[in-house]
Amino acid sequence: MLIEADAILFDNDGVLVDSHREVELAWRRLADEFDLDAETLLPELIGVRAVDTLSRYLSPDRCRAATRRLEHLEVELAADTEPLSGAIDLLAQLDGRPWTIVTSATRRLAEARWAGAGISVPVRPVTADDVSRGKPDPEPFLIGARVLGVDPRRCLVFEDSPSGGLAAAAAGATVVAVGSIEWSIEPAARVADLTEVSVGEGRRLQVSVQVED
Repeated sequence: MLIEADAILFDNDGVLVDSHREVELAWRRLADEFDLDAETLLPELIGVRAVDTLSRYLSPDRCRAATRRLEHLEVELAADTEPLSGAIDLLAQLDGRPWTIVTSATRRLAEARWAGAGISVPVRPVTADDVSRGKPDPEPFLIGARVLGVDPRRCLVFEDSPSGGLAAAAAGATVVAVGSIEWSIEPAARVADLTEVSVGEGRRLQVSVQVED
Protein backbone atom coordinates (compact mmCIF):
# COMPACT_ATOMS: atom_id res chain seq x y z
CA MET A 1 0.00 0.00 0.00
CA LEU A 2 1.30 3.46 -0.94
CA ILE A 3 0.12 6.37 1.24
CA GLU A 4 0.76 10.02 0.40
CA ALA A 5 1.00 12.48 3.26
CA ASP A 6 2.39 15.91 4.09
CA ALA A 7 3.83 14.79 7.44
CA ILE A 8 4.23 11.78 9.71
CA LEU A 9 3.32 11.71 13.40
CA PHE A 10 4.70 8.85 15.48
CA ASP A 11 3.54 7.61 18.82
CA ASN A 12 6.62 6.75 20.89
CA ASP A 13 6.25 3.80 23.28
CA GLY A 14 5.33 0.66 21.37
CA VAL A 15 6.07 2.28 18.01
CA LEU A 16 9.59 3.73 18.18
CA VAL A 17 10.84 2.41 21.52
CA ASP A 18 10.26 -0.70 23.61
CA SER A 19 9.71 0.49 27.18
CA HIS A 20 7.25 -2.22 28.21
CA ARG A 21 9.44 -3.89 30.84
CA GLU A 22 10.50 -0.58 32.38
CA VAL A 23 6.93 0.75 32.43
CA GLU A 24 5.59 -2.34 34.18
CA LEU A 25 8.39 -2.33 36.75
CA ALA A 26 7.87 1.37 37.57
CA TRP A 27 4.10 1.02 37.89
CA ARG A 28 4.41 -2.04 40.14
CA ARG A 29 6.75 -0.13 42.43
CA LEU A 30 4.36 2.81 42.46
CA ALA A 31 1.41 0.56 43.23
CA ASP A 32 3.24 -0.84 46.25
CA GLU A 33 4.11 2.64 47.52
CA PHE A 34 0.61 4.11 47.07
CA ASP A 35 -1.41 1.03 48.01
CA LEU A 36 -2.83 0.52 44.50
CA ASP A 37 -3.68 -2.69 42.68
CA ALA A 38 -1.07 -3.13 39.94
CA GLU A 39 -3.15 -5.78 38.15
CA THR A 40 -5.97 -3.28 37.79
CA LEU A 41 -3.69 -0.45 36.66
CA LEU A 42 -1.50 -2.22 34.10
CA PRO A 43 -4.20 -2.91 31.47
CA GLU A 44 -5.23 0.77 31.58
CA LEU A 45 -1.84 2.32 30.83
CA ILE A 46 -1.38 1.90 27.09
CA GLY A 47 -1.40 5.16 25.19
CA VAL A 48 -2.73 7.47 27.91
CA ARG A 49 -1.16 9.97 30.28
CA ALA A 50 -0.21 8.66 33.71
CA VAL A 51 -2.20 11.43 35.41
CA ASP A 52 -5.36 10.36 33.57
CA THR A 53 -5.01 6.82 34.93
CA LEU A 54 -4.01 7.78 38.47
CA SER A 55 -6.74 10.40 38.84
CA ARG A 56 -9.32 7.61 38.72
CA TYR A 57 -7.95 6.04 41.89
CA LEU A 58 -6.36 8.81 43.97
CA SER A 59 -7.37 12.13 45.46
CA PRO A 60 -5.99 15.21 43.65
CA ASP A 61 -3.13 15.68 46.14
CA ARG A 62 -2.12 12.02 46.13
CA CYS A 63 -2.50 11.90 42.35
CA ARG A 64 -0.03 14.77 41.93
CA ALA A 65 2.42 13.09 44.31
CA ALA A 66 2.05 9.72 42.57
CA THR A 67 2.50 11.26 39.11
CA ARG A 68 5.75 12.93 40.21
CA ARG A 69 6.97 9.73 41.84
CA LEU A 70 6.14 7.64 38.77
CA GLU A 71 8.04 9.99 36.47
CA HIS A 72 11.07 9.70 38.75
CA LEU A 73 10.88 5.90 38.73
CA GLU A 74 10.46 5.72 34.95
CA VAL A 75 13.30 8.14 34.23
CA GLU A 76 15.57 6.06 36.47
CA LEU A 77 14.80 3.02 34.30
CA ALA A 78 14.84 4.78 30.93
CA ALA A 79 18.50 4.05 30.17
CA ASP A 80 17.46 0.44 29.47
CA THR A 81 14.97 1.46 26.75
CA GLU A 82 15.55 -0.25 23.39
CA PRO A 83 14.57 0.98 19.92
CA LEU A 84 11.91 -1.11 18.20
CA SER A 85 12.71 -2.85 14.93
CA GLY A 86 12.85 -0.51 11.97
CA ALA A 87 12.50 2.70 13.97
CA ILE A 88 16.00 4.13 13.57
CA ASP A 89 16.19 3.18 9.88
CA LEU A 90 12.80 4.75 9.11
CA LEU A 91 13.64 7.98 10.91
CA ALA A 92 16.88 8.17 8.93
CA GLN A 93 14.83 7.97 5.73
CA LEU A 94 12.83 10.97 6.95
CA ASP A 95 15.85 13.26 7.22
CA GLY A 96 14.66 16.67 6.05
CA ARG A 97 11.02 15.57 5.83
CA PRO A 98 8.26 16.82 8.17
CA TRP A 99 7.73 14.47 11.12
CA THR A 100 7.43 14.57 14.87
CA ILE A 101 6.60 12.41 17.88
CA VAL A 102 3.29 12.66 19.76
CA THR A 103 3.61 10.86 23.09
CA SER A 104 1.63 10.58 26.32
CA ALA A 105 4.88 10.66 28.31
CA THR A 106 6.19 13.87 29.86
CA ARG A 107 8.99 15.68 28.03
CA ARG A 108 11.54 14.69 30.68
CA LEU A 109 10.61 11.01 30.45
CA ALA A 110 10.37 11.00 26.66
CA GLU A 111 13.82 12.53 26.31
CA ALA A 112 15.26 9.96 28.71
CA ARG A 113 13.78 7.12 26.66
CA TRP A 114 14.97 8.62 23.36
CA ALA A 115 18.47 8.89 24.79
CA GLY A 116 18.36 5.31 26.02
CA ALA A 117 17.12 3.98 22.68
CA GLY A 118 19.28 6.20 20.47
CA ILE A 119 16.25 7.77 18.80
CA SER A 120 16.59 11.09 16.97
CA VAL A 121 14.71 13.84 18.79
CA PRO A 122 12.46 15.95 16.55
CA VAL A 123 12.67 19.71 16.85
CA ARG A 124 9.15 20.08 18.26
CA PRO A 125 7.82 16.88 19.85
CA VAL A 126 4.40 16.86 21.50
CA THR A 127 4.38 15.43 25.03
CA ALA A 128 1.99 15.24 27.98
CA ASP A 129 3.31 18.64 29.08
CA ASP A 130 1.95 20.28 25.93
CA VAL A 131 -1.71 19.22 26.11
CA SER A 132 -4.68 19.84 28.36
CA ARG A 133 -6.45 16.66 27.20
CA GLY A 134 -4.58 13.47 26.44
CA LYS A 135 -5.39 10.62 24.07
CA PRO A 136 -8.06 9.48 23.12
CA ASP A 137 -8.85 13.18 22.72
CA PRO A 138 -7.54 14.41 19.32
CA GLU A 139 -5.75 17.41 20.87
CA PRO A 140 -2.24 15.84 20.88
CA PHE A 141 -2.36 15.05 17.16
CA LEU A 142 -3.96 18.38 16.28
CA ILE A 143 -1.05 20.09 18.05
CA GLY A 144 1.41 17.81 16.25
CA ALA A 145 -0.01 18.81 12.88
CA ARG A 146 -0.01 22.47 13.86
CA VAL A 147 3.64 22.56 14.96
CA LEU A 148 4.57 21.08 11.58
CA GLY A 149 2.35 23.55 9.76
CA VAL A 150 0.23 20.92 8.00
CA ASP A 151 -3.44 19.99 7.79
CA PRO A 152 -4.09 17.08 10.22
CA ARG A 153 -6.05 15.40 7.42
CA ARG A 154 -2.78 15.23 5.47
CA CYS A 155 -0.91 13.53 8.31
CA LEU A 156 -0.02 9.85 8.58
CA VAL A 157 0.02 8.53 12.14
CA PHE A 158 1.72 5.38 13.43
CA GLU A 159 0.11 4.21 16.69
CA ASP A 160 0.07 1.02 18.74
CA SER A 161 -2.67 1.84 21.26
CA PRO A 162 -6.46 1.88 20.86
CA SER A 163 -6.65 5.27 22.60
CA GLY A 164 -4.02 6.71 20.29
CA GLY A 165 -5.77 5.31 17.25
CA LEU A 166 -9.03 6.93 18.32
CA ALA A 167 -7.24 10.24 18.91
CA ALA A 168 -5.55 10.21 15.50
CA ALA A 169 -8.75 9.25 13.69
CA ALA A 170 -10.68 11.98 15.50
CA ALA A 171 -8.04 14.47 14.35
CA GLY A 172 -8.75 13.39 10.76
CA ALA A 173 -5.39 11.70 10.15
CA THR A 174 -4.72 8.46 8.30
CA VAL A 175 -3.79 5.86 10.91
CA VAL A 176 -1.52 2.81 10.63
CA ALA A 177 -1.67 0.42 13.58
CA VAL A 178 1.62 -1.01 14.84
CA GLY A 179 1.50 -4.36 16.61
CA SER A 180 -1.36 -6.72 17.33
CA ILE A 181 -3.52 -4.93 19.93
CA GLU A 182 -7.16 -4.93 18.82
CA TRP A 183 -8.83 -1.58 18.20
CA SER A 184 -12.45 -0.46 18.14
CA ILE A 185 -11.80 1.28 14.81
CA GLU A 186 -10.35 -0.07 11.59
CA PRO A 187 -6.94 1.46 10.77
CA ALA A 188 -5.90 2.15 7.19
CA ALA A 189 -3.30 -0.62 7.56
CA ARG A 190 -1.62 -2.71 10.24
CA VAL A 191 2.08 -3.59 10.49
CA ALA A 192 4.01 -5.74 12.93
CA ASP A 193 6.72 -3.07 13.26
CA LEU A 194 8.38 -0.30 11.28
CA THR A 195 10.54 -2.69 9.24
CA GLU A 196 7.40 -2.99 7.10
CA VAL A 197 7.42 0.74 6.30
CA SER A 198 9.63 2.70 3.87
CA VAL A 199 9.66 6.20 2.43
CA GLY A 200 10.13 7.08 -1.25
CA GLU A 201 12.75 9.52 -2.50
CA GLY A 202 10.48 11.88 -4.48
CA ARG A 203 9.49 15.41 -3.46
CA ARG A 204 6.16 14.26 -2.04
CA LEU A 205 6.11 12.20 1.12
CA GLN A 206 5.14 8.75 -0.15
CA VAL A 207 5.10 5.99 2.44
CA SER A 208 5.08 2.35 1.44
CA VAL A 209 3.38 0.08 3.95
CA GLN A 210 3.57 -3.70 3.55
CA VAL A 211 0.20 -5.31 4.19
CA GLU A 212 -0.93 -8.90 3.94
CA ASP A 213 -3.23 -9.85 1.08
